[in-house]
Amino acid sequence: MTSAGNIFPSEPSRVPPRLNAATPERRWLLFVGGVVALGIGLTLYFFNPSLHGFYPRCFLYEATGILCPGCGGLRATHQLLHGHVLEALHLNALFVFSLPVAAVWTLQKLFRRRVTASAKSARWLWVALASAIIFTMLRNLPAFTWLAP
Repeated sequence: MTSAGNIFPSEPSRVPPRLNAATPERRWLLFVGGVVALGIGLTLYFFNPSLHGFYPRCFLYEATGILCPGCGGLRATHQLLHGHVLEALHLNALFVFSLPVAAVWTLQKLFRRRVTASAKSARWLWVALASAIIFTMLRNLPAFTWLAP
């Protein structure tokens, strides 16, 4: 054994890379993601999903007639991009209310050096899953048709 405690002195010690390091690959990925997001946003701004048929259709709704938690999300995004918040809430309230949460989480992920304990917690995933399930169940009940798009 050597003085440094390395059993195999011929092998260099390996240090894992930092996950939040600003590497060229990460910058390139952020750039490409930003360009794709901008393209999708411009498409949704100029082409209303209610009027144009090239947008994807919900497989669950097509097969069963059940509204999933994402049904109305594209139309809600179109309305939000035009400043019609109440119409967007009518189309998909869960999506509209989750946007600020997703924005805060994304900004935290991009600009924080350390990930906080609350961000690592699986509790947020369980809350999101439970919210989506409850929202889906409610919007498919006759008493809650106001949640349907």
